[in-house]
Formats: sequence, C-alpha cells, structure tokens
Amino acid sequence: MVLLAIVLGTLTAGIGSVWLAALLSFGVLARYTQHMLSLAAGALLATAFMHLLPEAFEGQTGAHKLFMALLVGLIFFFLLDKAELWHHGHEHHQHAADKAHLEGHDNVPAGGNWAVLAGDSVHCFGDGVLIASAFVADLRLGVIASLAVLAHEVPHHMGDLMVLRSGAGNKRAAFLKVSLAGAVTSLGGLAGYWLVDQLQEYLPYFLVVASSSFVYVALADLIPQLQKRLTARETVAQIGWLMAGIALVALVSTLAHTH
Repeated sequence: MVLLAIVLGTLTAGIGSVWLAALLSFGVLARYTQHMLSLAAGALLATAFMHLLPEAFEGQTGAHKLFMALLVGLIFFFLLDKAELWHHGHEHHQHAADKAHLEGHDNVPAGGNWAVLAGDSVHCFGDGVLIASAFVADLRLGVIASLAVLAHEVPHHMGDLMVLRSGAGNKRAAFLKVSLAGAVTSLGGLAGYWLVDQLQEYLPYFLVVASSSFVYVALADLIPQLQKRLTARETVAQIGWLMAGIALVALVSTLAHTH
C-alpha cells in the first residue's frame, strides 16, 4: 500500500508538474518567448538560492563540504558544456552563433540543455526520496508532500521548458526531455522506499548539485542573452519578467512549506 502510494505520489508530482508547466509555457504564455527567457532565469536562480541551497544547509552536513560540492558541480557543468561544444565541432557552433546573430535570434548552447536536464534529474530524484520519506512516516503527510513538490516544481519546469525550447526550437522535444527528467522522481521514490535511512544522509548533496546546474545555466546561458542594448521600455519589461520568475518561485515555495 505504501509503495503504491509512493509511486502514484511521485508520478503526480514529477510528471504532473511538467504537464502544468507546459500548459502555461506553450499555451497561455507562448506568445512571450523572450519574456519567458527572463522569467526562466529568475526562476532557476530563485530555485537554487531560495529553495535548494537553504534546504541543503538545514541538515547536519558541514557548510565546507556543501560549498565544495557546489564548486565541483559548477565546474562539472562547465566541462559538460565544453564537451558538448567540442562534440558538435567549433565550426558548426560558430556558424550557428553567427547565423543567430545575423537573424537577431539567441539560442542556448546545447551544453546548457544537458546541464538543465542533469540538474533537473538530480533534483527530481531528491524530491522522490523526500516524498517516499513522507509516505513512510504517514500517508497523509506523503500526499501533502507530493502536492507541495508539484506546486513548487511548476515554475521551475517552466524555466526548464523555455531553456530547452530556446536551444532546440522544438516544443515536443523540450516537453519530452523535461517529462523524462520529471519521471526520475519515481526512481527517487522507489530508492527512498528501500534505502530511506541511507539516502537521507546524501540528500543535501543532491540539492547542492542540482542547484549548481541551475545557477550555471542561468548565469552562463540565459543572463548573457539578456545583456543587450534595449529600449527603456524593453529593459523594464525584461527586469519585470526576471523578478516575476523569482517572485513566483518564492511564492509557491512559501505556500508549499506552509502547508
């Protein structure tokens, strides 16, 4: 009974949050692609600094170890970006960059896509472990934890979808990739059910590594795209959407923790 509840709860939280994010990103807000990039940057930074890192430092793990994990994570995603660019070839990347510049379109490098997916998967795995821990303690607590994870993942997945769509230009591919990452929540739930005591010790590291991917993508891929000459009105809109991403994550995280 508990195992079935964990599977249902993690699927609802992991996949359901992606579906809701897709409805918002590709439906109601689909016309505001450039604004959504600003919102994505704000959402990713807020998820890292206002949700993941504070939770990681609430545990008993030493700050020095967690900061080392954060540094290693940032370097890892930097190297992942480099490896992806090397794989595609310098000339191909330069041609794509020149073409984007000439056409006035900005694309997220493919390495940024991998960083988002890797960080998202780690994050979702950690969410699954948390949900499993809640269900093991009490079924009602597990339901609340599942709904809380679903709520705070929606703005985060909106950011992921916009990053991936900006890189590939394909809504379906972006949706599929983020859905697969969201499904990792169930793997975390299953692992948490069998190894809840052992994995609890490593949860802070999951949170820190996930946060490092979001910080890297926001600062290395998204923020540089926003640093271009704009009119005063466009600049205000850009900053407004950036702050909206931060506020949205802060709001749903606060509500999730409150309930």
